[in-house]
Formats: sequence, C-alpha cells, structure tokens
Amino acid sequence: MKALIFGIGGQDGAYLSKLLLSKGYSIFGTSRDLKLSHFPNLIKLDIKDNIKLFTLDIRDPKSVLKYIDMIKPDEIYNLSGQTSVSLSFQQPFETMESIAKATMNILEAIRVINTNIRFYNAGSSECFGDTGNNHATELTPFNPSSPYGIAKATAHYLVKNYREAYSLYASTGFLFNHESPLRPQHFVTQKIISTAARINAGHKERLKLGNLSIYRDWGWAPDYVDAIWRILRQSSPDDFIIATGKTTSLQQFVEKSFSFFNLNWEDYVDIDRNLMRPCDIQINCGNANKSKKMLGWTSTKNIDEIISALCTSAKEIYK
Repeated sequence: MKALIFGIGGQDGAYLSKLLLSKGYSIFGTSRDLKLSHFPNLIKLDIKDNIKLFTLDIRDPKSVLKYIDMIKPDEIYNLSGQTSVSLSFQQPFETMESIAKATMNILEAIRVINTNIRFYNAGSSECFGDTGNNHATELTPFNPSSPYGIAKATAHYLVKNYREAYSLYASTGFLFNHESPLRPQHFVTQKIISTAARINAGHKERLKLGNLSIYRDWGWAPDYVDAIWRILRQSSPDDFIIATGKTTSLQQFVEKSFSFFNLNWEDYVDIDRNLMRPCDIQINCGNANKSKKMLGWTSTKNIDEIISALCTSAKEIYK
C-alpha cells in the first residue's frame, strides 16, 4: 500500500506516518520547500529516513496532479493547510486557499487520474461552532465562527459533492481538539504547558492568555490518527466525528498544568484582552458514538492523563 500525506510535517502527519509504517505502508509526503523544512516531528519519532519527501505547493493544481499521477497512491490523506484559528482572522485568504482550494485540487486530481484512490479529508470541530450543552453529531448543522471554520466547512462540502457526483471514496473526519508533545508552540495548550515547565525550571516569566472561560473537548493525538486510518478501512466512504465527549475549561487546563509542577497558576497568569478572538466559541464538544459503533474506536486518555503526559515531556525539555 502506498499513502500520500499532505501536511506530513505536522503533529497528525507525523503520528499517522508512524502508524502506517508499522502497517507496512510506503509513505510519501510533501512540503512547500524541502530545503527549508526540517521535519522535526518526523525526526522525533525516528521515521524521517523511511519517508519519501517532495516539494509541492498544494495550492497549485498542476503540481498536485503531477505528483499524484507520479506516485500513484492507494490512499491520500490531506492534513495540510493553515492550522491556527486565531491566525485565520488575520490571514483569511491564505486560510481559505490552503484549506478549501487545496482540497479541490486533490479531489480534481483523483477524479482525473484514478477514482479508486481513497481520500481522507481533515475536517474540524470548528465547523460546528458553539455546541452549547449539546454534543455535535455528524448530522449537526454547521455554524462556523472563524475563517478557519468556514474554510473547513467549505472543504467538507467539496468532499461530499465529489463523493456524490463522481462516486469518489472521499471521507471527512471531524477531529475535535487533540494534543501531544508534537503540538506546535503557537497552540494555547503548548503555550501553557511550556511556560509552566520553564517557570518550574527557574525561569522568571509570566503567561498571558485570553478567554479562560471557554470549554473544549480535548483528546490524545495518537488515538485520533488511529481513527483516521480506520475511516479509510470502511467499505464505503462516510463522515465521522472523533471526540471524547467530555469538556474541560481553559482555566481548568491551566490549573491542572501548573498543579503538575506544584505551582499556583494565579501567581503567574495575566489576562490579555488583545489575545481574545473577534468571535469565539464558548463550548465545543463532540459525540463520537458513530465512530465507536462503526470504526470500533474509543479514546484512551482522559484530560488528566493527557496533561500529565504533556507536562512530563515538557519537564524533560526544560530541566
């Protein structure tokens, strides 16, 4: 089996690559510029030398068509695109192009080259917006509140249309928030963990955060890439929510993270209104019953275990 992964350098791309390699796949990955990409996540997992890497701008339809035709993959996983909700308010055009237009390029290439290629599209919990006290299901109407969420919703509708119009095997996984030590530092969870670890190591600094009252459904990234692989194992394409079904407030996340290092978070945290988003989601939670039933998938770590794993990793870095 040959798998082509767009966005292979990110958290999910790295863990997915490791999983697929363990199952005997040949892995191909892309980057906008190999000379500038060091792929630290692939190096951390000790798998970089087992992957064939190419320079490709996923926003360029000709390049996408060329490499899919050259590689002839059995499966394509699209995990690429601008990944920051906050940044999407500052870069809406880049966000839409790197997510929606890129998805269209892949779908068109599959339609032209080989409709038997199985395609996974990385959806997002941001498509559903504020779920309130209701857990989002695959039938919950979209209500995105950011350019990122709108781009992800657009990409999903493209996938759905190509699946119905051209009989492509194209599925979307709506992954709710999922963490690991491979998360980039610009994500708020890593910002919290790394700051607490540095303070514990003796650094004199303070942590600036925005809205602490938001609630999110946080899971463990290695679990979620297992679900991604399972989605393409189904006899027919479909869409699935991947989530824990439980929420934690950002304030609780901060408190638990600092408590791991025996620190009182209130002594080190400042609220900065400049860090608050123009539109924010108060509560975002998913119902993964369909995934449990059809994929045989369940999450393995609760929020305390996730935070402990993240803090343990950070503690080793900031000694």
